[in-house]
Amino acid sequence: MFLRSVATVGGYTLASRVLGFIRDILIAAFLGAGPIADAFLVALRLPNLFRRLFAEGAFNAAFVPVFSGVLTDRGPRMALAFAENVLSLMFVAMTLITIAAELAMPELVFGLAPGLADKEGGIDAAVEMAAITFPYLWLITLASLMGAVLNALGRFAAAAAAPCLLNLFMIGGLVFARDALETPGHVLSVAVAFAGIAQLAMMAWAVERAGYSLRLVLPRFTPDAVRMLKLMGPGALSAGAMQINLLIGTLIASLLPTGAITYLYFADRIYQLPLGVVGVATGTALLPRLSACIKAGRLDDARIAFNRAIELSLFLTLPAAAALLAIPILIVSILLERGEFDSQDAVATGRVLAVYAAGLPAFVLVKVLSPGFFAHEDTLTPLRIALVAVGANVVLSLILYKPFGAMGLAAATSLASWINTGLLALILFRRGALVPDRELLSRVPKALAACVLMGAAVYAGADFAGSLVAKGSLAEIAVFSGLCFSGAVSYFAVAWWIGAADKGAIAALLQRPLDRIRRRRDKP
Repeated sequence: MFLRSVATVGGYTLASRVLGFIRDILIAAFLGAGPIADAFLVALRLPNLFRRLFAEGAFNAAFVPVFSGVLTDRGPRMALAFAENVLSLMFVAMTLITIAAELAMPELVFGLAPGLADKEGGIDAAVEMAAITFPYLWLITLASLMGAVLNALGRFAAAAAAPCLLNLFMIGGLVFARDALETPGHVLSVAVAFAGIAQLAMMAWAVERAGYSLRLVLPRFTPDAVRMLKLMGPGALSAGAMQINLLIGTLIASLLPTGAITYLYFADRIYQLPLGVVGVATGTALLPRLSACIKAGRLDDARIAFNRAIELSLFLTLPAAAALLAIPILIVSILLERGEFDSQDAVATGRVLAVYAAGLPAFVLVKVLSPGFFAHEDTLTPLRIALVAVGANVVLSLILYKPFGAMGLAAATSLASWINTGLLALILFRRGALVPDRELLSRVPKALAACVLMGAAVYAGADFAGSLVAKGSLAEIAVFSGLCFSGAVSYFAVAWWIGAADKGAIAALLQRPLDRIRRRRDKP
């Protein structure tokens, strides 16, 4: 059941990230790495920061355990009343926050990217675009609460599929209306706002189908709501430590030459694919499972679920990190080098991507380890750890950004995430919530060995092929696709052979789609 939940979230997240790649290819082609690109990415970062802190991370961390407890102890009717009350509270809060942000938008943008003020037209364009994109936060907050209800009920598909709409709207804006407004950046900003409306409508429909049609009621600070809000405050920072680190990177990058913000953004987008498919999917599926086990007093089952989640996440993350480390410039070149995004931009972004890749396992493990605290309704400890990680990121960023530029900012973020991961794991181990079992201790080193072999093979293959095919040709794209496919096949073959994964669980997961196909075929 857990693997199926991870596969559901991961599958839809993969679809969203593929659409995101198409979106980013278009952004790179039409905006390049110039001032309009920097301005739009700052405007997009502002609602996205708050979305990932409050609308997603904090909601899931605080809402799911409390909702699960109410559902278990007092039944569906009281759980629905709790959800409606929280929806109404957040409706009022986000309305006030949106109004305040719109009034203070110049100050907010300057605080996020002060370096844009020194670049002609940069700060004005960013303020205009941010004013258009910020209402997306109001819409996606309400949609995320509905998604949290569905997650707590074990229904993961709708919430995982909703981000596809954002990418589709942005792709549509660039393809069909990029010249309709002052710049393509303004068109993208309008597309973000309309995508928020579509996502909210989709989640409202999914919740109604699940039998939990939510209405706005007179908001009240009930004991359950107060408990959730107390958990949500620290949970917002602890669940969003990486987002705060990226915010710091954006702020300091604005002080670097034009293009640094764009290099960080595109590198971030590429490594977000495995992070979203593996880390977010595993953490999203793990939290309700841990919460249910803990509420029922099945602590041994909770520890087993934890071990399998860590094992699965590393098994899928390590080869992705190895590939991103082995051929980062080639990956960026194939995906983005066209139109306004030239080879110099591809090299700069590839170097940043390689540094982020070194921190990818840590980024994923933070998503997997954090539910170990949230399931116990402990958001204060992850907050303290997050503050340590953020402090480390600030110090490292200030030390590294001048000598290494955007690469130094990426290195600071990766190192800070490893600090975060280490402290989370240490405290969970001391509490007895994380007790590595024999399977975990045996399989992770084997997976690491398999991915080292795969990375070396991919690097050698790319180096050899590069001397035979022309850069930017269809042959190069074909070779790159072949490298990815052969690398994946070789990794999974070696991993299967040396026992780096739970063969029975993977076979069962692969068997389910075949069983569904057979059932459909056998129907009269």
